[in-house]
Amino acid sequence: MGASVLAYGETSGTIQNVRHAPLNTKRKIHAEEFKEYGRKLTLFAEFCSDFGVPISFHHHMGTAIETEHELDMLMSHTGEAVKLLFDSGHMTFAKGDSLAVINKYANRINHFHAKDIRSNVINNLDHSKQSFLDAVLEGAFTVPGDGNINFKKVIEALYKNNYEGWFIVEAEQDPTKANPFEYAKIGNKELVDCLSIYGYEIGDYIDE
Repeated sequence: MGASVLAYGETSGTIQNVRHAPLNTKRKIHAEEFKEYGRKLTLFAEFCSDFGVPISFHHHMGTAIETEHELDMLMSHTGEAVKLLFDSGHMTFAKGDSLAVINKYANRINHFHAKDIRSNVINNLDHSKQSFLDAVLEGAFTVPGDGNINFKKVIEALYKNNYEGWFIVEAEQDPTKANPFEYAKIGNKELVDCLSIYGYEIGDYIDE
């Protein structure tokens, strides 16, 4: 089908789609289990790579690989075939350092989701009561240019580490509160502006 990557996330036991599951009940992989998990994931990634479609592992709120520490464990126990889908919104939501993650794993990042966050929403969540879906509906995420992440810094870090590939504007939002088309235009403008600063050329891009 011509896909450049296969986005992959660990959704076994995920609570990202369970409205009644509080954020602090998400699945955890214990330290001693990461070695075997990493071995199996590497074998799968090598299999996909042999077909010309490298996987791109998506760290994600509500899943077993959510925090920066969990991502560190995953990356240290997997081989080079396991590439990374870096998502600025999910990493910031999980209180990780996006710039540090980019600098650590730049040579393995092969896909990028440009998602912004609303700090006032995230900082006021009760992780013992509210779910990931509750957070989304309350407006935890938004598009670049409408939240609190400095995308100029994020794009600069990717540029300095020679990232080339897809830049995807994303934001899980309630469409009754945030018109998808209007927010897509906001996100697109911010991302294009940031990419232009660092001389990125956008393939087949039409500015309407």
